[in-house]
Amino acid sequence: MLKAEQRMKLLRCPDGPVDMVLDTDAYNEIDDQFAIAYALRAKKLTVRALYAAPFWNSRSEGPADGMQKSYDEIQKLLSLMGEKRSVRKGSERYLCDEKTPVESEAAADLAERAMQYSPEQPLYVVAIGAITNIASALLMRPEIADRIVIVWLSGHALHFCDNQEFNIRQDVAAARIVFGSGAPLVMLPCMGVVSSFATTEYELRTWLSGKSALCDYLVENTVNEANGYAKGKVWSRVIWDVTAVGWLLNDGGKFMMDKLIPTPIPEYDHYYSQDPRRPLCCYVYHIWRDALFGDLFARLTDH
Repeated sequence: MLKAEQRMKLLRCPDGPVDMVLDTDAYNEIDDQFAIAYALRAKKLTVRALYAAPFWNSRSEGPADGMQKSYDEIQKLLSLMGEKRSVRKGSERYLCDEKTPVESEAAADLAERAMQYSPEQPLYVVAIGAITNIASALLMRPEIADRIVIVWLSGHALHFCDNQEFNIRQDVAAARIVFGSGAPLVMLPCMGVVSSFATTEYELRTWLSGKSALCDYLVENTVNEANGYAKGKVWSRVIWDVTAVGWLLNDGGKFMMDKLIPTPIPEYDHYYSQDPRRPLCCYVYHIWRDALFGDLFARLTDH
């Protein structure tokens, strides 16, 4: 169990270079692709592995299909960037309870990989989808909770009307395991916080079009998706997942503001409950939108 001072240190943006893994439902939306590219282009971050997360919506036939499509999308992004990384397939279903892990390459890799780290030099686990893979790894090896820092984009702001956000509601059991594991946790709430991190077709084309095959893919993928539901209308698109990577680059609070709060409890009725005795977590409550987009565009075009 981490001491209070160790936890507080781990809940601050790291000063120097860090190792990380990225758990992503990359095919679910158009924002994961930006986050993957951002992480790979940030010199401060060494991406040791990427994990495909399950998802189930109109873009998949079920969690297993969503995971496989995400795995393929990760490989596509790596090819566009000319990068090679370890990519592992994740869970093919959500947790059936809070005691039984879902076996997968991703969960097994994290459970083993995290054991190489320590509270003094942790592995940062950035999650931007359902958190089944990470919860399963924690069930497999509970001792990794003291060796990792979990940065998760999920849920809504504590002041929002409910907590029915896509990432967390897919697998509430997994969220409860992660929030109750004792692992240092950074929360990036969606509606009410990260929802301010939106862009437009004009901005994307101005800063990214023609810069590289990667940039052109990111622009066209976003514009095509938006035109699928808003063609001929005014639209902006939230690039949610970039903010989770951005927290690791938030030296001096240049991209976002956060605070320490007792770790809330995700409930099955899609609300949070509170217990002031719970260990502290880091809660992001504001995004400096222009500064973060400026850094994102600069890194994507610096090649």
